[in-house]
Amino acid sequence: MTSERQERLTRVLNNRQNDLTVVLENVFDPHNISAVMRTCDAVGIQDINVLNSRISPHKKWGAKSSSSAAKWLSIHQYTDPVECFSALRKQYDLILTTHLSSDATSLYDIDFSRSIALVFGNEHDGVSGEIRKMADGNFIIPQVGIIHSLNISVACAVTLYEAFRQKKSAGHYDHVKLTEEEYDKLRTGWGMEDL
Repeated sequence: MTSERQERLTRVLNNRQNDLTVVLENVFDPHNISAVMRTCDAVGIQDINVLNSRISPHKKWGAKSSSSAAKWLSIHQYTDPVECFSALRKQYDLILTTHLSSDATSLYDIDFSRSIALVFGNEHDGVSGEIRKMADGNFIIPQVGIIHSLNISVACAVTLYEAFRQKKSAGHYDHVKLTEEEYDKLRTGWGMEDL
């Protein structure tokens, strides 16, 4: 590995955020999942959770839309919602779903300095009622058009860039957020040499 590559990967590791994650519930199209992965990588999210309780687990992602982002992320696949939420509750203080409801919070009112898991539903039905009951609340992306829905990968990108904006303003990218154990595990997994 060249020193330039090593330096680039070190910069990426130094910007990884261990207090923000995405959960994709029963998303059908692997290209949508891959597009989400690419956005997660771009804003420094390391962990992605793919919950397939109603469809078969995915065997691969859409390579063209991910630009190999999956290779650099930690992807956790679940088939049991309870198991998924149990794991999330151990690491994140708040779990929010995207859902149009009268009690939904605006995306712009979420405090992304907190430890948060964001749940996005599938292309046809959105987040299931079962998952909404397990979460702490709902949020919406404000819109003024006739159609009040966005493609899942677009909705995720809009949301994650608001989180990125807030976290950057709060100084979250000014210091390493990963634990020493997380950092070392990723360095090894990415084939980085000891300095």
